[in-house]
Amino acid sequence: MIQLFISVLLFFVLFFGISFIINMILRQTWLMAFVFPVIVIFIIDNLAFSTYFTDPGFAFSTLWNEFITLGIQDAIILSSGFIGTIIAGIVIKFLRKNGYQMF
Repeated sequence: MIQLFISVLLFFVLFFGISFIINMILRQTWLMAFVFPVIVIFIIDNLAFSTYFTDPGFAFSTLWNEFITLGIQDAIILSSGFIGTIIAGIVIKFLRKNGYQMF
Protein backbone atom coordinates (compact mmCIF):
# COMPACT_ATOMS: atom_id res chain seq x y z
CA MET A 1 0.00 0.00 0.00
CA ILE A 2 2.86 2.38 0.83
CA GLN A 3 4.52 1.57 -2.50
CA LEU A 4 1.30 2.34 -4.37
CA PHE A 5 0.98 5.72 -2.63
CA ILE A 6 4.60 6.61 -3.33
CA SER A 7 4.31 5.48 -6.96
CA VAL A 8 1.15 7.51 -7.51
CA LEU A 9 2.77 10.57 -5.98
CA LEU A 10 5.95 10.05 -7.99
CA PHE A 11 4.16 9.66 -11.33
CA PHE A 12 1.94 12.66 -10.61
CA VAL A 13 4.87 14.92 -9.75
CA LEU A 14 7.05 13.56 -12.55
CA PHE A 15 4.51 14.10 -15.31
CA PHE A 16 3.32 17.39 -13.83
CA GLY A 17 6.89 18.69 -13.92
CA ILE A 18 7.67 17.42 -17.39
CA SER A 19 4.38 18.75 -18.77
CA PHE A 20 4.83 22.11 -17.09
CA ILE A 21 8.33 22.57 -18.52
CA ILE A 22 7.33 21.42 -22.02
CA ASN A 23 4.24 23.67 -21.94
CA MET A 24 6.36 26.60 -20.80
CA ILE A 25 9.05 26.10 -23.44
CA LEU A 26 6.91 25.15 -26.45
CA ARG A 27 3.84 27.22 -25.48
CA GLN A 28 1.61 24.28 -26.38
CA THR A 29 -0.70 23.84 -23.40
CA TRP A 30 -2.09 20.37 -24.07
CA LEU A 31 0.83 18.80 -25.94
CA MET A 32 1.76 16.34 -23.19
CA ALA A 33 -1.85 15.22 -22.82
CA PHE A 34 -1.64 13.99 -26.41
CA VAL A 35 1.89 12.55 -26.03
CA PHE A 36 1.06 10.72 -22.79
CA PRO A 37 -0.61 7.68 -24.50
CA VAL A 38 2.60 7.10 -26.48
CA ILE A 39 4.58 7.17 -23.25
CA VAL A 40 2.14 4.67 -21.73
CA ILE A 41 2.67 2.39 -24.73
CA PHE A 42 6.43 2.52 -24.12
CA ILE A 43 5.88 1.71 -20.44
CA ILE A 44 3.51 -1.25 -20.77
CA ASP A 45 4.78 -2.77 -24.00
CA ASN A 46 8.12 -4.48 -24.43
CA LEU A 47 8.16 -4.63 -28.23
CA ALA A 48 10.48 -2.52 -30.33
CA PHE A 49 8.92 0.67 -31.67
CA SER A 50 9.69 -0.40 -35.24
CA THR A 51 7.44 -3.45 -34.79
CA TYR A 52 4.42 -1.14 -34.96
CA PHE A 53 5.41 -0.32 -38.54
CA THR A 54 6.81 -3.67 -39.71
CA ASP A 55 4.15 -5.93 -38.15
CA PRO A 56 1.29 -3.73 -36.96
CA GLY A 57 -1.25 -6.54 -36.55
CA PHE A 58 0.93 -8.45 -34.12
CA ALA A 59 2.14 -5.32 -32.33
CA PHE A 60 -1.29 -3.83 -31.70
CA SER A 61 -2.85 -7.15 -30.67
CA THR A 62 0.02 -7.68 -28.22
CA LEU A 63 -0.40 -4.14 -26.93
CA TRP A 64 -4.14 -4.67 -26.48
CA ASN A 65 -3.57 -7.94 -24.58
CA GLU A 66 -1.03 -6.28 -22.29
CA PHE A 67 -3.37 -3.32 -21.76
CA ILE A 68 -6.27 -5.62 -20.83
CA THR A 69 -4.15 -7.66 -18.42
CA LEU A 70 -2.77 -4.54 -16.75
CA GLY A 71 -3.23 -4.69 -12.98
CA ILE A 72 -5.44 -2.23 -11.15
CA GLN A 73 -2.43 -0.84 -9.30
CA ASP A 74 -0.61 -0.17 -12.57
CA ALA A 75 -3.70 1.50 -14.01
CA ILE A 76 -3.97 3.74 -10.95
CA ILE A 77 -0.30 4.71 -11.21
CA LEU A 78 -0.52 5.49 -14.94
CA SER A 79 -3.75 7.42 -14.40
CA SER A 80 -2.05 9.58 -11.79
CA GLY A 81 0.57 10.48 -14.40
CA PHE A 82 -2.18 11.50 -16.83
CA ILE A 83 -3.85 13.57 -14.12
CA GLY A 84 -0.50 15.28 -13.57
CA THR A 85 -0.34 16.28 -17.23
CA ILE A 86 -3.90 17.63 -17.12
CA ILE A 87 -3.24 19.61 -13.93
CA ALA A 88 -0.08 21.07 -15.49
CA GLY A 89 -2.15 22.27 -18.46
CA ILE A 90 -4.70 23.85 -16.15
CA VAL A 91 -1.97 25.60 -14.14
CA ILE A 92 -0.32 26.93 -17.30
CA LYS A 93 -3.65 28.27 -18.58
CA PHE A 94 -4.31 29.88 -15.19
CA LEU A 95 -0.89 31.54 -15.15
CA ARG A 96 -1.29 32.83 -18.70
CA LYS A 97 -4.76 34.16 -17.92
CA ASN A 98 -3.38 36.05 -14.94
CA GLY A 99 -0.81 37.83 -17.05
CA TYR A 100 2.36 35.82 -16.64
CA GLN A 101 3.94 36.20 -20.08
CA MET A 102 6.68 33.68 -19.39
CA PHE A 103 4.13 30.88 -19.27
